[in-house]
Amino acid sequence: MKNAKKIFIKTYGCQMNVFDTERILESLVHEGYDPVESSDDADLILLNTCHIREKAAEKVYSELGRYKKLKLNNPNLKVGVVGCVAQAEGAELMARQPLVDLVVGPQVYHRLPDLLKKISTGERVVDTDFPVEDKFKILARDTEKKRAPSAFLTVQEGCDKFCAFCVVPYTRGAEVSRSVEQLVLEARSLSEKGVIELTLLGQNVNAYRGLGPDGKYWTLASLMSKILEIKELKRIRFTTSHPRDMSNDLIEMFGNEEKLMPFLHLPVQSGSNKILKAMNRGHTSETYTKLIGRIRGVRPDIAISGDFIVGFPGETEADFQETMKICDKVKYSQAFSFKYSARPGTPAADKSEVNELEKSDRLARLQDTLRKSQQDFQKKMIGSIQPILIEKIGKKEGQVIGKSPYLQPVFLNASISSIGKILPVKIEESRTNGLSGSEVEISL
Repeated sequence: MKNAKKIFIKTYGCQMNVFDTERILESLVHEGYDPVESSDDADLILLNTCHIREKAAEKVYSELGRYKKLKLNNPNLKVGVVGCVAQAEGAELMARQPLVDLVVGPQVYHRLPDLLKKISTGERVVDTDFPVEDKFKILARDTEKKRAPSAFLTVQEGCDKFCAFCVVPYTRGAEVSRSVEQLVLEARSLSEKGVIELTLLGQNVNAYRGLGPDGKYWTLASLMSKILEIKELKRIRFTTSHPRDMSNDLIEMFGNEEKLMPFLHLPVQSGSNKILKAMNRGHTSETYTKLIGRIRGVRPDIAISGDFIVGFPGETEADFQETMKICDKVKYSQAFSFKYSARPGTPAADKSEVNELEKSDRLARLQDTLRKSQQDFQKKMIGSIQPILIEKIGKKEGQVIGKSPYLQPVFLNASISSIGKILPVKIEESRTNGLSGSEVEISL
């Protein structure tokens, strides 16, 4: 488009934010915007933000500070903050950063075209509403653009668990599930554009209860079974789950459905029952490990991923050792771990925190353990032949990068024409950031 305005979006945080950014771009391209790779070239800059941890929010303010010079050089440049920081801080964000023209919460992205018209007249706008209209239905666009082999599809938003450390119920709202019919239509549309692996997203995805065509509320397992009737889809995943919502039909599906990949991200946060209670997690260390045992009972090779918080208020060294014990029991294939960061408005925010040096020490010890567990998992794969979905070109000449069933990146030499195909690959080496191997001549 000859006179199209240029848009740059920087995305922070979770996979749902990545999905939201894709939808925002699709929507604004239809409004005459062209995506660009650099903020220097943009007429509109949007930061799609995360508010889970303090540092994530501070990164946003730091990034905004770098845009002051851009706005001085281009007075017509518009800057917006969208996502969870926008939802949590609203008008305060504008007061703290006068260069911001637009603040939009994650439930109102479908209003962006109208809001951008308002700020074009010089008005500064804040919209952090929780509207009744379905943003996904409004944002949906019929595009013929070919997609990458893997894609995300948000099926559920929000959370009702109210963990004491978490801002999600306040920034994303209560649990809301999209209808089965709408999701199957979107999944079919993605498959027609080249997607063969689909990851279903939700803040608490296994709490999915969407209205089905039979007028009843379907579970996540029922939804996946329906989506997998689409022949072009060869693989399906889901994230992120809560231990309290791992239903029997979902566990059984790991044993019965070959297209459901043997990978489960199931955060535990702590191994101490005292801390789990203080966190309001609603499960114990024992019920969590028993659940993992049930899942491995139906799918022995499943890779388990987790989330951990160290230094939660009241955590002692003895509590931390319980976390180390659960790591030893579960043997995670990968995990995310962080120091506790108080988030304003959450129940734990006003509690006395653990000393920062102790937090750092515990995090270092935990990450050493998790790193070894990941390396052990990967080394066991050496010599095996794995079906690898080839997704993109690598940095080296002749190299492509694929994805294993266990969500590891796999590096190998193959032709560009292999992108979008599932190849048999013999795993030859475990790397810090994944695996490497060679294609073999067998039928999958």
